[in-house]
Amino acid sequence: MVGREKEFSVHFVPGNCQLVEEEVNVPNRRVLITGATGLLGRAVYKEFHQNNWHAVGCGFRRARPKFEHVNLLDANAVHHIIYDFQPHVIVHCAAERRPDVVENQPDAAAQLNVDASGNLAKEAAAIGAFLIYISSDYVFDGTNPPYREEDIPSPLNLYGKTKLEGEKAVLENNLGAAVLRIPILYGEVEKLEESSVTVMFDKVQFSNKSANMDHWQQRFPTHVKDVASVCRQLAEKRMLDPSIKGTFHWSGNEQMTKYEMACAIADAFNLPSSHLRPITDSPVLGAQRPKNSQLDCSKLETLGIGQRTPFRIGIKESLWPFLIDKRWRQTGFL
Repeated sequence: MVGREKEFSVHFVPGNCQLVEEEVNVPNRRVLITGATGLLGRAVYKEFHQNNWHAVGCGFRRARPKFEHVNLLDANAVHHIIYDFQPHVIVHCAAERRPDVVENQPDAAAQLNVDASGNLAKEAAAIGAFLIYISSDYVFDGTNPPYREEDIPSPLNLYGKTKLEGEKAVLENNLGAAVLRIPILYGEVEKLEESSVTVMFDKVQFSNKSANMDHWQQRFPTHVKDVASVCRQLAEKRMLDPSIKGTFHWSGNEQMTKYEMACAIADAFNLPSSHLRPITDSPVLGAQRPKNSQLDCSKLETLGIGQRTPFRIGIKESLWPFLIDKRWRQTGFL
């Protein structure tokens, strides 16, 4: 897995097709990414892979053929992939991240968000791998922002509680691990429903129908490629400095409600927004949400770590493939 390996490639010219064995360089820095089929996991895999790391991703339902199929609830399977690959770094992106699903399936969510995370931390510690556990701004109740890493968590919903318990399980089983808390994410989605930011695009585009949009909860939309870059920077700093561990925060710095995000999306694509209706009441359905769980990111910034993509640029890149009005494609970037 280190140095040079044999790889087969197909060489094709008209009338002739050959299978050729070639030597390829394999980077000597190894990273394992869990949840590599998900929105964040794909970005993390891509970031490490493109920056001279030997990256291996694992997933569950959508793993094959690009990634390893690993059930994180199977302790033996986790043990084997870690011991076979011997990663220097593990980025643990896999989680049940939908608050309403966690409320309805608390046991399954706790198994993945807490138990599997603790076991992964234990296995990482056994081989001396640096584990980055992805956590959430929902560990805070949103009443006194911005939140620093040392502020006392007080989650309002079960999702936030499972992520907080996951943090504790990781740090108890691996003293050298890192916890990275992040807020609402968006990026290059495979389908709009993959992010609670991009899912709004249909409501924005269908302007013949009025749409209610939350204008109560203050969010800080963050591009997954920025989080991926922070993970890589954190990993590379840690390989030079073993004191890099503990809890960290990263977030975009543009404060918006979902209504304001939807209006920004409409503006980015020159679409009307008059059909979007701001709802300023606190939501009554589903899991309780914090009003403003803004994260203070100065700890990472002081280390020289960070990357932020402006929302208008990032959201245009992410949603461009889902634009219905094809005429805009011909004029939008002229």
